[in-house]
Amino acid sequence: MEFLGQFLDLLLHLDKHLALLVQQHGLWIYAILFFIVFAETGFVVFPFLPGDSLLFVAGALAAIGEGGMDLSTLMAVLTIAAVLGNTVNYQIGKYFGPRVFHWESSRLFNRAALQKTHAFYQLHGGKTLVLSRFLPLFRTFAPFVAGIGAMPFARFSFFNLIGALAWVVSLCLAGYWFGNMPWIKQNLSLVIVGIIAFSLLPVLLGYLKHRAA
Repeated sequence: MEFLGQFLDLLLHLDKHLALLVQQHGLWIYAILFFIVFAETGFVVFPFLPGDSLLFVAGALAAIGEGGMDLSTLMAVLTIAAVLGNTVNYQIGKYFGPRVFHWESSRLFNRAALQKTHAFYQLHGGKTLVLSRFLPLFRTFAPFVAGIGAMPFARFSFFNLIGALAWVVSLCLAGYWFGNMPWIKQNLSLVIVGIIAFSLLPVLLGYLKHRAA
């Protein structure tokens, strides 16, 4: 329970935690953000790491030049992290193959999320790699499923790059343009909750549709 409380505090006060990291580590913040984005997209055991809200807050901090952060550098670093993370995840999925569907669920492996992402992949094909960038859990499992399904690497790389650019650029720019507006800055915790809820909405709707069927 203590870990859950700390994690919720990180999510709800991401602005304060990230600003503190920037003040403490300066330009090393690029490496820290690179690692977080790479881990969330690169390993199926880290789907709980902050993604959308992290990009938004990072963009807001870049807008005020916190710690010498630059928007263009930030977006380039995080796009590379997102592309490389997905590529590693794809290769892991390709290595393990379809036998992963027989693995048991655990704290480190969400079998239900894997199966839902696989169904999503079968419906949307390569577009899954773009659409899933904006969906927690799906974002982590989509490249893994693409590897399991042996999607041609050239095709995977194309959708991977498009998805990474769309995700990183849109959310960093949103934070850069709107993150420091007075009302948003004063209520950033609520905005972060809203971003998380909005990201999870398609997942919830899909679940409800599945239950109704």
